[in-house]
Amino acid sequence: MNKETKEVKIKAGLEIHQQLDTNKLFCNCPSVLRSDKADFQIVRKLHAIAGETGEVDEAVKHEASLDREFFYQGYHNTTCLVELDEEPPEMINQEALKIGLQISLLLNCEILPATQIMRKTVIDGSNTGGFQRTVLIAQNGFIETNSGRVRIATVALEEDAARIISREKDKTIYNLDRLGIPLIEISTEADINAENQIKEVALALGDILRACKVKRGIGTIRQDVNISVNNHKRVEIKGFQDVKMFGITIEKEIQRQLKEIKGKKLNGEVRKANPDGTSDFLRPMPGAARMYPETDLPLLFISRDFVNDIKKSLPKLRSDIKEELKAQGLSQEMINLILSEGKIEEVKELLQINKDANLIAKMLVLWPKEFSVKEKISVEKINSKLTLDVLEHVLQALNKGKIQKHDIQDILLEVVKGKSIEEAIKIEKANLHEIEEFVIKLIREKPGLSAGGYMGLIMANFKGKVSGKEVGDILKKYVKG
Repeated sequence: MNKETKEVKIKAGLEIHQQLDTNKLFCNCPSVLRSDKADFQIVRKLHAIAGETGEVDEAVKHEASLDREFFYQGYHNTTCLVELDEEPPEMINQEALKIGLQISLLLNCEILPATQIMRKTVIDGSNTGGFQRTVLIAQNGFIETNSGRVRIATVALEEDAARIISREKDKTIYNLDRLGIPLIEISTEADINAENQIKEVALALGDILRACKVKRGIGTIRQDVNISVNNHKRVEIKGFQDVKMFGITIEKEIQRQLKEIKGKKLNGEVRKANPDGTSDFLRPMPGAARMYPETDLPLLFISRDFVNDIKKSLPKLRSDIKEELKAQGLSQEMINLILSEGKIEEVKELLQINKDANLIAKMLVLWPKEFSVKEKISVEKINSKLTLDVLEHVLQALNKGKIQKHDIQDILLEVVKGKSIEEAIKIEKANLHEIEEFVIKLIREKPGLSAGGYMGLIMANFKGKVSGKEVGDILKKYVKG
């Protein structure tokens, strides 16, 4: 923070929009993005209408003044009439609602027992009907930070917008594949008063979201910052993809607002975050005038029994899981690898059979990568062969003494190559006397190699019939260093 902005007190809040990993919110279409050519295209123009207050929202007026035409691309097998706004929505996706309530409970929120699904007027073309469905499910929560408690104002479920393909002055093309994917929207109160606290809150919310069934990857989460300094009106900066940019963007926004205060231009507005930390005007700040009830759906009732059932099986946070895995003896690097590949549940299941966490981690996340390089096939294909049933079978054989620990990698490699797990476990093992004779002969024929050099030749000759440990023990007798 520079000298000019160092003493400025900021007032800020966060809005997080995260896609959930389910089918769409008000229909059964899959939530998948497609890159193939669309099957059809429709054209629409959208018009401003009054909200339930009887007024037309300023942001809606602004979009209407642009007078654009909108083109929507869709597919016969993954786009339905709900997305085209040609038939009423279906009842809310129960899996998405459950995930939303899990997140709400982890945020210490009060769950609303009855709530109204609303239509939010949006006429920038990102929704075919000119509105986005949204429903408030929880409120009055909190998270703790090093700088104090930050209150969670609301948690809502809403439809994601259509995916923009191209934009010209008076024409915009969208794809309908993203329209209707469930989003969880988390809004904090304006309790954040420091740049570093904004990043801390974003990371804490991210930890909670990743504990639940949400989509991963670029574009699946969008973060907005609401910020004001001194007596400036609230400004919303939309479109953060990387928390690393919070500090730079907020620094520049503080400077921009200070200049406006000097010039007595205190405009509240929505701005778009740019990659360099600057921001551009998008539209006036929206208000309540663009909200009105969804007339095609009844009130949403969330029963106490439903909430209590969810409380019994709340997912653990990544920070808690890390501590548990660390207690099992895993390194931080291995823990991060397990988390990044989403193998927590597999680790838990396999630990019930065998308590060797390091062995299980190797089976799940390390050896498949090694096999991929060795056999020149994808990790995905390898994982399709090394199913949880296969890994359980191997661990049970280990527990019963049918195989040794050093046999397991070779057994799994044989499964990858096409053998059944039963055949792989019965791999013919080379006689140790036979191996030793081969080692002596090899050293005579190729003197002067390192232990590693001999190891590679021996392992290649016996092809899974001997373990590296067995070969290593023999080599120690005849090769120094």
